[in-house]
Amino acid sequence: MQGYWKILALLLVSLFIWQGVAADFGDEVDDDDDGVVEDEPDASEPEPVVVEKKKYEPPEIPAKPFLAETFDEADPLKKSWVKSQAKKDDVEEDIAKYDGKWSVEEPKDSSLLGDLGLILKSKAKHHAVSKKLDRIFEFSGNPFIVSYEVRFQNGIDCGGAYIKLLSKQNTVDLKSFHDKTPYTIMFGPDKCGLDHKLHFIFRHKNPKTGEIEEKHAKKPAGNLEKYFTDKKTHLYTLIVNPDNSFEVLVDNKVINSGSLLEDVNPPVNPPKEIDDPKDKKPSDWDEREKIPDPDAKKPDDWDEDEPKEIPDEEAKKPDGWLDDEEALIADPDADKPDDWDDEMDGEWEAPLIDNPKCKEAPGCGEWTRPNIPNPLYRGKWKPEMIDNPEYKGEWKPQKIANPDYFEDLKPYKMTPIESLGLELWSMTDEIVFDNFLVTDDREEHTRWVEQTWERKSAAEASSGGGGALVQGILDVTKERPWLWAVFLIVVVLPIILVIAYCCVQKEKQEDIDAARKKTDEPSPDDEKTEESEKTEGNVDSGAGGDTQTDKTKKSKAALEKEEAEEEEEEVSQEEDIAEAGEEGKGDTGSPRRSPRKRKTRKD
Repeated sequence: MQGYWKILALLLVSLFIWQGVAADFGDEVDDDDDGVVEDEPDASEPEPVVVEKKKYEPPEIPAKPFLAETFDEADPLKKSWVKSQAKKDDVEEDIAKYDGKWSVEEPKDSSLLGDLGLILKSKAKHHAVSKKLDRIFEFSGNPFIVSYEVRFQNGIDCGGAYIKLLSKQNTVDLKSFHDKTPYTIMFGPDKCGLDHKLHFIFRHKNPKTGEIEEKHAKKPAGNLEKYFTDKKTHLYTLIVNPDNSFEVLVDNKVINSGSLLEDVNPPVNPPKEIDDPKDKKPSDWDEREKIPDPDAKKPDDWDEDEPKEIPDEEAKKPDGWLDDEEALIADPDADKPDDWDDEMDGEWEAPLIDNPKCKEAPGCGEWTRPNIPNPLYRGKWKPEMIDNPEYKGEWKPQKIANPDYFEDLKPYKMTPIESLGLELWSMTDEIVFDNFLVTDDREEHTRWVEQTWERKSAAEASSGGGGALVQGILDVTKERPWLWAVFLIVVVLPIILVIAYCCVQKEKQEDIDAARKKTDEPSPDDEKTEESEKTEGNVDSGAGGDTQTDKTKKSKAALEKEEAEEEEEEVSQEEDIAEAGEEGKGDTGSPRRSPRKRKTRKD
């Protein structure tokens, strides 16, 4: 039993270690990371436990939001949100219109009863919808914070779920919102094929020329795939600070951060110096680091005409080689097609097939000797390479001052934002958007998230079943494959040890039982039975007869006498059997043996 307890303790310790390892690397393995789509339960399996859904509770709207949208008002697509009636340029007419369908409804399999969202309903369509901010956002010294929720109910093959924060203009007509409408920031997830992106793009105005150029933030370092595949609601947040730093968060975790001055491409500020476009390389500039040795000469015995390979003169044609047979022959079973026109298609010829006679022969057709390497081959002679005494290095044009240089140390001060829009193309439908917030107050954003996404995420986790741990393990090991080794050591290995220990114990017990059968050694159960019989004998004997103790007090001489008598009797029986065998030689059967057997001392 001590071995069993040791193995059990090792297994429990291993499970605790694995749980700690998974938690330390990103808190990936927890109930909030569920998202495994389980197969329909088999009829023989018990029905899953139905978790009662919680009722949706609207959040408290901030006192002075720039935008706070929960889609709780009646028919927001007719009151506050505007569907685009524009057309895209430079595309086919049948797909140029922004005629994709939008709907405000409760998502399928919603974790909160009554929680509505804006849902993209069409496949392979252009979609565009927008809403004016309650106040224009001016980049005047407070952080710019925008967050919203996305859920890919059917996953996503190719399409985006990003937002555009439209720039302030003299005239605003959201019905004309299209792909070329000026925006200040574009932010959000996008996927096509195996490329998973999370955009953060801002448009920067050149202070010298007034030209607008897009600046793309560096790519996030982590794996983004699960946000597109787990069919859960994810929170996307962008924060741009007055010190030119930015943060990109998913589900309240920072996955990308940097500086608007250093971590975007192309850079905000151009270089101070550029290559002189008028500078040209001198004609005598030698960039060759090595040159052929001018003093080297080809050896007299160097023959450049020797071939690399020559026929093997020792080779012999294999016996059975069919010189008169072709390797390919016309198919005798092929028929000319009925619609074949000799004038249009030319003379018909049957297709070629492998010659069946060549299958059993070593070869067909004209036999030629195989080639072997030529021992005299040396190739084309080349002189050795030596250092070039005239080498001057790689030529580069001279640097001059950049005439277009400027220095903008405050790229945070972007074009003011007036509206928020979704302008998307998607090959997947049923994409849910919800709980948009634009603010400049971190505490306000924190309260908003607590009352919206955190409640929804907790509800999804509670209704997700037992797949959360499995999906969490898969997620964390996908980013850190070496954790599989830890998993094997702390979980799988102890299980193997438990199984091996049980098998060894079983084999030992079988060996003990077999040995007892061979030697008549009493087993623990036999000993208990004998003790019970002894007790019963002592009780039954009473005063009138011998007790069990008296019966067992035989002398050693008496026991030896009994054994001697039994041996004599057995010898006598063997002699009788031998005589019977002599008398019954003509019988077909075997001589009959006495059924009496010698008793053991125990009996």
